[in-house]
Amino acid sequence: MSKVTESESRYQYIDKMSTKQLLTNINSEDKTVADAVNKCIPAIETLVDKIHDRMTKGGRLFYLGAGTSGRLGIVDASECPPTFGVPHDLIVGLIAGGDSAIRKAVEFAEDDRSLGWEDLNKWEVGANDSVIGIAASGSTPYVIGAIEKCNENGILTGCITCNPDSQLATTANFPICCVVGPEFISGSTRMKAGTAQKLILNMISTSLMVKLGRIEGNRMVDMQLSNNKLVDRGTKMIMEKLNLDYSSAKKLLEEYGSVRKAINSQNQA
Repeated sequence: MSKVTESESRYQYIDKMSTKQLLTNINSEDKTVADAVNKCIPAIETLVDKIHDRMTKGGRLFYLGAGTSGRLGIVDASECPPTFGVPHDLIVGLIAGGDSAIRKAVEFAEDDRSLGWEDLNKWEVGANDSVIGIAASGSTPYVIGAIEKCNENGILTGCITCNPDSQLATTANFPICCVVGPEFISGSTRMKAGTAQKLILNMISTSLMVKLGRIEGNRMVDMQLSNNKLVDRGTKMIMEKLNLDYSSAKKLLEEYGSVRKAINSQNQA
């Protein structure tokens, strides 16, 4: 079966292009990604709703991938605690080769079909959890092996791939197949495919956090106050919501340690 992600670039003699030509052509290709993601919204909606049902019962979400796909899952998962104030083990990103593979590729780690399931078992993955396999090609053994074992154990499975009818897409319960076409550099799936994966991961995690009540209006009321910029942002949220001056709002925030708690303390007073 031919893979769209491995097909030849539409551009010839890339190595002869000027800087402007390189940038313009890359940008032209990138513009097509959002349209490809838009076609996947029904599949993304289904997966989000299925995961949400399990999360309301105490389930967690795991992202599983190798190389760029694994790193993108880790980035998305790691941003949820500071942004939404959720525990670090609610959304977890796992990569073939372990944490050392985040910075440096671990040779042949993605070729082990049993390793993904072993990594999930370290987290005692269970029936209320959900696992999303991420692989642009849809053929990564590390991911496919884990998804197969999850299916056998009644764990909800989804995937994000950029190849139609790939083994991963046919194995996952709820596949998302975002066909972005040939890459600017033939086979370099860190480009358009990676961008599509990033967009879809943002959509999944953000939608889940909103549905779980972690946003009020359009505000990150549960964000972690981990630096001065976020303390300032939180203070201004409280100012706006409670009609207070800056000093009073900041004092309230420092007292309660959370925008939500500070606002609720006054609403209940």
